[in-house]
Amino acid sequence: MPELPEVETVKQGLSPFMAGAVIDELILNRENLRFPFPKDMANICSKTTIEHIGRRAKFLIFSLSNDWCLISHLGMSGRYIIEQSTQQNNNQKSIDNDILFTHASERIEKHDHVVFKMQNGTHVIFNDPRRFGYMDIIRKDELENSKHMEGLGPEPLSNHFSAQTLIDAGQGKKRPIKLALLDQKIVAGLGNIYVCEALFRAKIHPEKLFADVVMDKKQCSELVRHIQNVLKEAIESGGSSLKDHRQANGDLGYFQHQFKVYGRENDPCYSAGCDANIRRITQSGRSTFYCEACQN
Repeated sequence: MPELPEVETVKQGLSPFMAGAVIDELILNRENLRFPFPKDMANICSKTTIEHIGRRAKFLIFSLSNDWCLISHLGMSGRYIIEQSTQQNNNQKSIDNDILFTHASERIEKHDHVVFKMQNGTHVIFNDPRRFGYMDIIRKDELENSKHMEGLGPEPLSNHFSAQTLIDAGQGKKRPIKLALLDQKIVAGLGNIYVCEALFRAKIHPEKLFADVVMDKKQCSELVRHIQNVLKEAIESGGSSLKDHRQANGDLGYFQHQFKVYGRENDPCYSAGCDANIRRITQSGRSTFYCEACQN
């Protein structure tokens, strides 16, 4: 499932083509994805300007000019695809030769469930073979208290996330640090991949108790630093392309080539002077990868 860097990458890819543009028509090619589409969603979104595209945790937030927000979760296999007219293709190639587009009318795919027909001629398509993604519309003044956003912890790349954040949340918590960091109420947007990578960099064993980790403020500060660094590096690399993730322009992310532990079971540790292999254990049904020698 896409994590924070993948969603942030999609946001950055969509913004130049959608932010400030008018949705001429929102087309729903089915009645539901993971959940049914809200009643009148297409009518509420059509003929409105997308004022801004934001991200909160693993959600994309399209802020509309009519006091509504459309929120989108990518699920397991959801992705956005940008299609432009022939004239727009020619104009775009003069700006960025690395992005390829096809004529909007040429695309007819089975899993193109939602189409944003923009007034500028661009079609932005939400394609989701597994239909585990979902969309909802919420009034802006109700967004923070909505079922999607309520209780979310701080954004890990914001000033609201710090060593003290972890210390306050971890007092007396007798659960593994790996599972604590996956708790969206403690920190929003982290997932399995980047927690494994950050814990390796911080040299913290994934089964170490959260309460024990927060007893050492210096260790917490190092963990926060590594979480932020690994996320920033992943965003710069376009995310990690495992199975289904692609960027909005169709390119694959490539941070997976920088993994130190994730998916590397039985491979040698990359740390200088370490002759151990990467191990895999299961925690709450998810694979955890770590170096037993480096992480304690």
